[in-house]
Amino acid sequence: MTLPPTASIREQQPSLIRNMANCIEAVWQRHLDLSPYSLPDDLGYVEGRLEGEKLIIENRCYQTPQFRKLHLELAKVGAALDILHCVMFPRSDYALPIFGADLVGGRGQISMAVADLSPISADRTLPAPYQSHLNALPALEFAQSRDRPNWGDIFSEYCVLVRPGNPNEETQFLQRVEAFLRIHCQQAIATSPTSDRHAEILAGQRYYCTQQQQNDKTRRVLEKAFGSEWAERYITTVLFDVPEEE
Repeated sequence: MTLPPTASIREQQPSLIRNMANCIEAVWQRHLDLSPYSLPDDLGYVEGRLEGEKLIIENRCYQTPQFRKLHLELAKVGAALDILHCVMFPRSDYALPIFGADLVGGRGQISMAVADLSPISADRTLPAPYQSHLNALPALEFAQSRDRPNWGDIFSEYCVLVRPGNPNEETQFLQRVEAFLRIHCQQAIATSPTSDRHAEILAGQRYYCTQQQQNDKTRRVLEKAFGSEWAERYITTVLFDVPEEE
């Protein structure tokens, strides 16, 4: 399918967020057979107010034969906060890791950038073909690393969690995201569905979602703008919906 025109909010956000959103969608469209994924009508595009500033959230969701949900979220709070959030949830018959990426910034600067292919296996390791491709990627050089959150045991050894401090570091991060996506899509296409690992795959995805739902910063922002009940629904329906048996 052809993706819809660029969302208006994207052109108002920092260049790394804009370029990364474009990159994610370009890789998806190049490698995957996309079809729409339906969100609740009131959660695809959301407006509110946070501390006197206008809050806008735009979501795009797709599905493919290998992935039950590809989610790209852009959010903006005036000039104070810009967010990109992306997760690719595999279907329960594909033993694939979970790609996740986030950018957080404000006033034109990115304060946190994270990207990873999170393992869902019981031993918390990535499949051997992933490790082979990831080990072949060039080394990264960032001046400022960020500490993993206390729920960050879902991340792999290949996780990039940094504060990009200049255009060169932003380019490095964007290139690594593109490499993660390319490897992930190619491995997904090359992977055959399995009928005997559903329980392990679903357990891994549930654990990933449960850990991500502990991100207090995300919850606080949503609760301030929309209230605790709405925030809980958004987190568990849009951001990190725990998969049921397919």
